Amino acid sequence: MSKKRKKISLIIYASLIIILLIAALLVPGHQKGETIQEAMSDAVLHERNKVSLFGLIDVNPGLISSYFVTLGLLLVALIIRIFVIPRFKYQPGKFQMVLEEAVSFFDNMAKSNSPHHNRFLGAYIFGAGVYIFFGTLFELVGIKIMCITGEPMSLPAPLSDINGAIMIGCLSYLVIMYGGIKANKAKGVVLTLKEFSLPISMSFRLFGALLSGLLVTELVYYYVALSFVLPVVVGVLFTLIHALVQTYVLTLLTALFYGEVSEVKIKKKKRVKEVVA
Repeated sequence: MSKKRKKISLIIYASLIIILLIAALLVPGHQKGETIQEAMSDAVLHERNKVSLFGLIDVNPGLISSYFVTLGLLLVALIIRIFVIPRFKYQPGKFQMVLEEAVSFFDNMAKSNSPHHNRFLGAYIFGAGVYIFFGTLFELVGIKIMCITGEPMSLPAPLSDINGAIMIGCLSYLVIMYGGIKANKAKGVVLTLKEFSLPISMSFRLFGALLSGLLVTELVYYYVALSFVLPVVVGVLFTLIHALVQTYVLTLLTALFYGEVSEVKIKKKKRVKEVVA
């Protein structure tokens, strides 16, 4: 009976997908007041859909998103620190296990890549990873805000703005330089400056990955009627994949380069001892 039910369920799911695809192709897309070129260009440059910041200056919507994400994470961290952590037990519950696993994951990443200087590194990559992950998922919340043009729009992910991506890339680079200075003093600066393209590659890797998902989703929403499930599935799928992949990639790269510039002095000492022996 179980095999028959599985076959029936697969047939039903496949039939629904086929019906949705056919209906999406037959039904014309919803009409917009802008062309697809204008929609995609604005998704990248934000020249048209700007938002007023307290009536003082017009800013990209990604900046407003970053404020929401930052304040939200700080509030959650404060609540966890005051009300949850003091109640931790030796036999952890589900939430405690999830929290400990997340902290252990980034802590082990820091220790494995930088055995001698990892306390600050672990804290940073944990914070950066949480910000990237939840910042990417933020666009799924769909918070509406009014543009200066009078049109409503949903706030995008903070890192879909090139300025936000450059910020996190440069900040990671400064953390790597800090590790080099801490271990090797002035030589650490020279070692870090050799990787002068690192902040650029980090920034554009983040921006390019999130932008690709944004543009694909924009294309689907532009050409496919909103009454069907396909645009939602595509949007959620791309967002989840980018949240996981980009969080892992940036934190791993930061840990690798941090460990490289902070352990050069130790390796030289070992080599000198081996020669003397």
